Amino acid sequence: MGKSILLLTDYKGFFGTKQKSKIYRGGMDLDKISDLFAKSGYDIKRKAFTEISFKDIIDEKPIVLYTSSEDKGSLYKSFIEDIIFHLEMSGITVLPKFQYLRAHNNKVAMELLRERSNFDPIKTIRSRVFGTIEEIKTVANSFNYPLVIKPASGAMSRGVSKAETLAELIRNAKAISSSKDFWHDLKEKLREIKYFKKFARESFYREKFIVQNLVEGLSNDWKVLVYGNRCYALYRGVRDGDFRASGSGKFIFKDDLPSGMLDFAFEIKNYFDVPHISLDIGFDGKNFHLIEFQFIYFGTTTIEKAPFYFEKQSNEWVLCHSSSDLEVEYVKSIVEYLK
Repeated sequence: MGKSILLLTDYKGFFGTKQKSKIYRGGMDLDKISDLFAKSGYDIKRKAFTEISFKDIIDEKPIVLYTSSEDKGSLYKSFIEDIIFHLEMSGITVLPKFQYLRAHNNKVAMELLRERSNFDPIKTIRSRVFGTIEEIKTVANSFNYPLVIKPASGAMSRGVSKAETLAELIRNAKAISSSKDFWHDLKEKLREIKYFKKFARESFYREKFIVQNLVEGLSNDWKVLVYGNRCYALYRGVRDGDFRASGSGKFIFKDDLPSGMLDFAFEIKNYFDVPHISLDIGFDGKNFHLIEFQFIYFGTTTIEKAPFYFEKQSNEWVLCHSSSDLEVEYVKSIVEYLK
């Protein structure tokens, strides 16, 4: 594989995420990243998505590293997806692969990625995906309760709810799938009156969502970031009177982890064949459950604030009491992966 890397930044000139960025939501330090790659022997170029020449990229075939976006409605992210899909289809190595970008901030794509995987340990969570409220109504009687309902996008458990009954499922699903637009919906209603039985109006609930089994009895989950052969783990307690841990604020760095969890996390990273990964892991006292996972543009608080990390050395996990530098670990994980 070549030694040329192209870093693609967004329209603001930002790359990736960083909790302690110099500019609020400004991403990682690009100068620092470029210097680190150069010291590892890579020729580095930085461009915005709209500055690239597709012909030059296809001719030169650099390794393409890129950022994603969590803009409202995923409008800009959709543009990024078009670019990355085109590059990958043209034979360019993009990190991460397009399917992993597609799964970013898109739980429908994430769950479909889980479904088509051949890695059984991550399949204790079983999901159904839906595009409208009408679709779930046709199969709602076949579910076993309780269930978790999630919108396709969003972080910190926003919009995530639990359903104990059929009525609760439909009510919660309607709340997160609502796509109401006054003028659009008015025209649809008028067409329905005009054409009566010869017209099937569009659904007013077209925000895609997922329904999945609830892992019961969890008092917490773990945010685990894996960069290369290092793991960073953050204990997250569930909210008071709730079942959700993400966004609870009850976060603690603990070094007494459930036995086997680091191996579970490391195996997932290796299965997906990526330099780094973000995992939400639950442990019920017997089995581990991969709740959610991301490959790009994930939160970095866990690595930036961790007072220690776990490093795999000679097939053993060693606790290292030291803080880490995000940019250093990011570049190191890429360099090790490319070797």
